[in-house]
Amino acid sequence: LRTSPARRPRMTVLRFDNVSKQYPGGHAALADVSFSVAAGEMLFITGHSGAGKSTLLKLIQLAERPSRGAVLFSERNLLKVRGGRIAHHRRNVGVVYQNHQLLMDRSVAENVALPLVLRGMRRGEIGKRVRSILDRLGLAPRERALPSQLSAGEQQRVGIARAVIAEPAMLVADEPTGNLDPTLSAEIMALFASLPERGTSVLVASHDLGLVKRMRKRVLVLDHGQLVDDISPEDLADE
Repeated sequence: LRTSPARRPRMTVLRFDNVSKQYPGGHAALADVSFSVAAGEMLFITGHSGAGKSTLLKLIQLAERPSRGAVLFSERNLLKVRGGRIAHHRRNVGVVYQNHQLLMDRSVAENVALPLVLRGMRRGEIGKRVRSILDRLGLAPRERALPSQLSAGEQQRVGIARAVIAEPAMLVADEPTGNLDPTLSAEIMALFASLPERGTSVLVASHDLGLVKRMRKRVLVLDHGQLVDDISPEDLADE
């Protein structure tokens, strides 16, 4: 019997196998953390300040390496990714920062285009993609503006546009709504929630428990570097 597409198990895009990260001086940021993320899944990671959320995201981006265990991305062990292959891996991981990290001397359109320029894409194709994503995020009227001329919410949307324009396999966001009011936070989360249907998995680190519960997505809970809970959307709905 052939399995119908709806019943086929989704492919795993990210897997942590007993991952530990210890920094010089003995601080253990992560201890034996194991979980997996399916292609097209959105989930949250939460925990107290210093629980290990940012370290976990850095391991996915190859900004850090594990002390023990394995981080696998599309079944490739990231420990074996070296040299020029690091940049290639990072093309598959879009990153949204709390402080945006926009180039202040470049326009909105130029900031968003940057990942495609670095890939060597043709100018006409870049322009088409930039216009499309700015339109989707309600930023088309601001394409020539500089970041300093934008509101906090607009800057965050530019950061998201830049992170997703190359259609990465995964998007990671570190406290992306930390500086935004509740209305803007909800707007940004709605944008993130729309990405999985386009094939991008989304992992958001947040300490805003109210926001996390409202999203009704899977939640990983870190406590002093240990993964202490993996809560399904159904369990959240029961709370």
